[in-house]
Amino acid sequence: MTENVTTISAGQADQVTRGLTVTEHGDTATVVATISQAYATTVEDLWNACTSTERLPRWFGPVSGDLELGGRYRIEGNADGTIEACEPPSRVKVTWEFAGNISWVTLRITEDDDGARLTLEHETTEDFPSDFWTTYGPGATGVGWDLAFLGLALHIATGASKPPEGSEWERSDAAREFIADSSRRWAEASIAAGTPEDAARAAERRTTAFYTGQEVE
Repeated sequence: MTENVTTISAGQADQVTRGLTVTEHGDTATVVATISQAYATTVEDLWNACTSTERLPRWFGPVSGDLELGGRYRIEGNADGTIEACEPPSRVKVTWEFAGNISWVTLRITEDDDGARLTLEHETTEDFPSDFWTTYGPGATGVGWDLAFLGLALHIATGASKPPEGSEWERSDAAREFIADSSRRWAEASIAAGTPEDAARAAERRTTAFYTGQEVE
């Protein structure tokens, strides 16, 4: 398993596209982070991987609840929320309720050449710039989504499950390099969206340190 995920993680970052838009409204802003990747599978299989309670734990996390339109879901150790849209096999939209905050996550699945593409949008409306945004920037959630897309890439390519929490891979140089690269790329998306480079790079360093358990350089 460690060899498989190390091999896939080495080229994973280049398979993903990331984008960020920030629309300010006085003292608040709507922030939309987008991450997208094509997989060598069918639209139907990718939909199943993203919605099946049997497959979700293998690359993302255990999900329970009333998994239908208007129902409540819960991701073990993570967020919960309400399913606001469900249009098989192409679109799901949910509220993302975590640590007292509410945001929105939309999944879109489309055909892509000989495969299928998953595009995820995570939309947040908040006071802006908030202390949290200034400290960590989009990488706070973006690195987490990159890790999820890596788990999905491993699952689609090999059928294997992601490495468990505290695994050998999570402690490896390959994992730290993957996280640092993801954090850097989200900082670049932040700069492209208008964040001053010095602020974006400072947030990148703090995000990388948070995910890797290291001191801020």
